[in-house]
Amino acid sequence: MKRRQMLTALGVGAAGAMLAGCNDNAPAPQAAGQGTVEKKKYRWKLVTSWPKNFPGLGTAPERFAEMVNQMSDGRLEIKVYGAGELVPALEVFDAVRTGTAEMSHSGAYYWKGKEPATQFFTAVPFGLNAQEMSSWLHYGGGMELWEKLYEPFNLKPFAGGSTGVQMAGWFNRKIESLEDLKGLNMRIPGLGGEVLKRLGGSPVNVPGGELFTALQTGRIDATEWVGPYNDMAFGLYKAAKYYYYPGWHEPGSTLEFTVNLDAWKELPADLKAIVQTATQAAHQSMLDEYTARNNMALNQLINDHGVQVLKLPDDVLKSLQDVAEQVTQEVAATNDQSKAIYESFKRFTEQVTEYHKVSEMAYYDARLL
Repeated sequence: MKRRQMLTALGVGAAGAMLAGCNDNAPAPQAAGQGTVEKKKYRWKLVTSWPKNFPGLGTAPERFAEMVNQMSDGRLEIKVYGAGELVPALEVFDAVRTGTAEMSHSGAYYWKGKEPATQFFTAVPFGLNAQEMSSWLHYGGGMELWEKLYEPFNLKPFAGGSTGVQMAGWFNRKIESLEDLKGLNMRIPGLGGEVLKRLGGSPVNVPGGELFTALQTGRIDATEWVGPYNDMAFGLYKAAKYYYYPGWHEPGSTLEFTVNLDAWKELPADLKAIVQTATQAAHQSMLDEYTARNNMALNQLINDHGVQVLKLPDDVLKSLQDVAEQVTQEVAATNDQSKAIYESFKRFTEQVTEYHKVSEMAYYDARLL
């Protein structure tokens, strides 16, 4: 009896083995103790130019890192460092370039000393707004030019959010004519800073975390930062009396994620796709957040804190615009690469302006009837 049972069991086992061998989709047999091969995990550091978890600017890289961790199921874990935690706010570019960190979140115009054309990828005075800027980057050839510009620095850039149209800034005296800009010490980076300089002002580059003290102590006479949402968080209304608009210098400020090229090349294709998708989501999410928060914060600044919101005079704006065009063209003449970026930007601006005359601008005018 036992002999027949053993033979029957062997027969069933052999038949099963034969069937498995005929099934192309059957899993391969594993040796005893052999487990599933785990995919490699990556641990990255992301340094930023903003205070840790600062509203909008600081929360965007945190949100990005969380998305990447979730979508990759922990295979790519990114730890975010605020300004000064690992490197100073304005040294994140070099930190990623040299491999001290794998990623950064900042603004491209901070690196004009390394390459003047970087400024085109944050904001151009009287240039593209947030929607237009994103369109130029992703569908107008801008991103390809940006990647080419950063490649010699061993960096890969991604659009990392937009603040939308900014405010002109906080001033401790009224601006009623061009004379009021002369001798003005103002925190204003990028091309806007050069425009102010040409009109007799003194641009100063101060990290965000130092703005309130610099304005309160008189180190600077004025500062632009972002808009009501961020400006109220820094308490700038306590240090200056007048709040001016429009943000001629930064009509659609785009932030950046940068990735060390060597680290990027090590990632498998699926993790690269996750990073790219997460940057795009963070980019749009930031603009959504600023649009929602700025209008609420402005109401609070006016109604709760008595802030005086004033418009820059038209003749001042016209002079700023004329000088801005001169400055932009001079940057474009720096080298062939800068010229190519400027021409692409200018061409897209002219085309989208014509379209928006009968779309966005026409609708805004109609809504105000």
